[in-house]
Formats: sequence, C-alpha cells, structure tokens
Amino acid sequence: MLDFVIQNTNKFIASVPKSKRKQYGQFFTSKASAKFMAELFNVDLSLPEITLLDAGCGTGVLTAAWIDMVRKLGYDGMIKVTCYETDTTVVPILIENLEYIKELCHIEYEVKVENYITTQHFEQNMLFGDEPQQYDYIIGNPPYKKIPKDALEAKSMPSVCYGAPNLYSLFCCMGIRNLKDNQEMVYIIPRSWTSGAYFEYFRRYLFDNCVLTDIHLFESRDKVFDGESVLQETIIIKLKKQRQKPTTIRMTTSSTSDFSDLKAFDAPYDAVVAKNRYVFLVTNKEQADVLEKVNKMPATLPTINMPMKTGLIVDFRTREVLRNEMEEGCYPLLYSQHIKDGRVIWPQGKEGECIFTDKKAFLQKNDNYLLVKRFTAKEEKRRLQCGIYLKQRYPQYEYISTQNKVNFIQCDSPCVTYGLYVLLNSTLYDAYYRILNGSTQVNSTEINSMPVPERSVIEEMGRALMHKELTETNCNQIIEQWIR
Repeated sequence: MLDFVIQNTNKFIASVPKSKRKQYGQFFTSKASAKFMAELFNVDLSLPEITLLDAGCGTGVLTAAWIDMVRKLGYDGMIKVTCYETDTTVVPILIENLEYIKELCHIEYEVKVENYITTQHFEQNMLFGDEPQQYDYIIGNPPYKKIPKDALEAKSMPSVCYGAPNLYSLFCCMGIRNLKDNQEMVYIIPRSWTSGAYFEYFRRYLFDNCVLTDIHLFESRDKVFDGESVLQETIIIKLKKQRQKPTTIRMTTSSTSDFSDLKAFDAPYDAVVAKNRYVFLVTNKEQADVLEKVNKMPATLPTINMPMKTGLIVDFRTREVLRNEMEEGCYPLLYSQHIKDGRVIWPQGKEGECIFTDKKAFLQKNDNYLLVKRFTAKEEKRRLQCGIYLKQRYPQYEYISTQNKVNFIQCDSPCVTYGLYVLLNSTLYDAYYRILNGSTQVNSTEINSMPVPERSVIEEMGRALMHKELTETNCNQIIEQWIR
C-alpha cells in the first residue's frame, strides 16, 4: 500500500517543476520518514472507530504510512481520514491513492480542497469557546513558507503570530486546536521555532496546551526529503495534548535516510523545555550536563543592564556616509573582520572602515564593548567568536559605530568586558549556544536569554583573565572555578 503511494508521489514530483512546488512550500515526505513518524504513535486499539487528520497532506504519504502501521498492529475498526490540500494539481493523485487504500483497508475518507488555516475560525473558536472538529490522531508535513503579517492566514490567527510568521507554525497551532485531549500529534517541521522572538507566541500556545514526548533530529538536511533541497534544518516532534509534564523526552538522531543508525537518549524534560519555553535539542548526557551547569546561573545580560544588541550600520544602505580613511567628522566603524584573536583591531586598511556622520542613530558612545560575530561558517570550530574593544585604546573619539554583522555588549568597566569574554569564549557557553540554536547566525535575543553569573562574579572572571592570553583554554580554566 505505502509503496503504491510512494510510486505515485515520485511520478508527480518528476512531472512538476520544483519552482512550482516551492510556491506552496511543498516538500514530500520520504517513505522512511513517513514510517518512522507513524510508528511514534501509541494508538489505542480498543477504540471502535479512529479519526485521523492529515492537513496539507500532499499525495497522502503520511496517511498511508499511518494506516499501514495501524493495520499491522491488528486494528480492524473503522478509520475515518480527513485530508486538507489546496494544490489542485496534486488532489487527483491524492484521491487515487486514497481510493487504493480504501480497497485494501476499512476506511472512510474526506478530501477538503480548501485552506486549512482560514476556514477553521481559530480566533472565533477561542473567543467564544466553540469546539472545532477534533481528531484522535494528527500527522503532518505542513508547508514551510514565510508569509506576510497581513496574509489571510496570519490575520486568521493573530494570537499566535509575531512579525512575519511561517505557515508551518500556524498549521501546528491549528493541529493542536483540532486534537482531542490526551491524544497525539506528530509533525515534521523546521527547528526554527525552538527559540527566538518570532515564535514566542507559538511556543506559548504549544506549551499551554501540550507537552513534548519525542523529538528526532536529522544530522544531515539531505536525508529528510528524497530528492529535495531543503535549506532549513528539520526535526520530527511528537506532542501529547495534556498539561502534566513527563519526566523525560525521548531524543533520537540519525545520519542515514533509512534510520538504520538511530541513537536514542532520554533527556530530562526540564532540560529540553526551559523555563522561558525555549527548546534545547539535547542528544546526549554531555549536552544535558552543559545545560544543567549554565541553567543554574542567576542572571541574564539584560538583568545586569548589559544586553547584547545588533550593530547599527547596514553598509550597503549607507554608502554615502562611509569613508576609507579618517577625516574630520569621521569615527571608527567596526566590522566582524576587526575581531582578531580575542581583540578588536582597528583600522586594518579595508574599505569603509570609517563613518562620516553626525546622525545619532548611526553612532554610539565610545565605550568598552564586547563584539561578537553574527555569522560564522558551518564548519568553524566555534559559533561564538568574540573580540574585546576598550575605549582607552581610542581616547581621541567621542563616538564609534558598528556594522550590523556584529553584535555588541556595552560594558561598564574593562574588567566586566574581559569577564563577558571569559563566558562567551568558553567551551561551555559555545556548547550551550549550539544546543540552543542550530543555525550559523548568532541571535542577540537568544544570547540575552542565556543564564549568566552575577555581575560581581563576571568582574572577578575578567580580573583573572586581564593579564593572560585570550585563549579558550584560559577561559575554560577560569570559568571552572565559578561554574561547576
């Protein structure tokens, strides 16, 4: 049954250009991924009838895998399937596949060729307490596509949108709404929702209604969808619609497309789902230990009045104020290229290293700063790459400026600047950030969420480093005295 559906799906994929499928954010689930997702469910085989929802179902690969799994477990009751799909080019293939499944299995199905998000009246149901159609189990591979904040889908679900949302998060929220209490939902989605401000409302809705029970991470993007080029890192999650937290979350990883090298780790629930509802993708005990150590810290950068911010200048938009050499009315403009061996070394004889302006929005006080590169290469050893800037080295300038490919922390003393360098240049905090964020971009919002020691401790760490080389080894030795 599943092989038939996969064959039909492959024929469809071969007949439709990728550019057209990209308009829908459409990526078809591989056979191995579909079977893995189906087998995550704990199905109540005593139910006389089971309802299944597959929204944005494409050709029905996930539905086929789920029904195949349930029948192999011996379930012989009625299965009622509801599928949503708006792509009219794929609907005939979907119906052909469902008819084939119906011939082999005892099922009923309904295909809704309508927008799953805009037709569900999410906000109206929430406001008036109306109960939507609910299902025993939900499985899905929703579209991955950013939409404008004024898109119909976003306007239909404003309570879970912040900024320009991604369709997949709206599908997840609607799925949670459509799920019966104490039942399960399995989705394959990007990992971008696990942290950051853009998905804060989504995470709040998710954890107000559900708990995570399983997370699967793919060690390589190209192992997720056969023949597809997916830029985002993708994970499989299983949710249960209940409030009581489990003690652990089953974390699994694989590097092969057939899941043959599956590795599993039961991570403490509170290590994965932090108090601020960021989700840490922990895959082994070492990573769990990193979280335990850092999460003990009592403060954050904002609570000690030193939040990380993003550089001010988008250079290609402000070319008219950039200069290659200093002249009267110019100030230093710091780029990531100026971060060298733990220090900020300016100038370096590069283009646009000076800024000629009196516009306050383009300038910041010449003060002590820790600069952090916003972008690093995937293969680089460290994600957090820092440089110390001390105002005493450049006393002739009242102001400086920073390009927006660096983040900066304005510090109230040289000791604190060195102390923050100890933290962010340590192996411990680099590992923490990698667990928090799988991308190569260093996000200031996420850094500001990281627990740090009290200011007095940071200052002591800085004093211990001030007369030593700015190496990761030295930072590790200092931090081990304070964080155990």
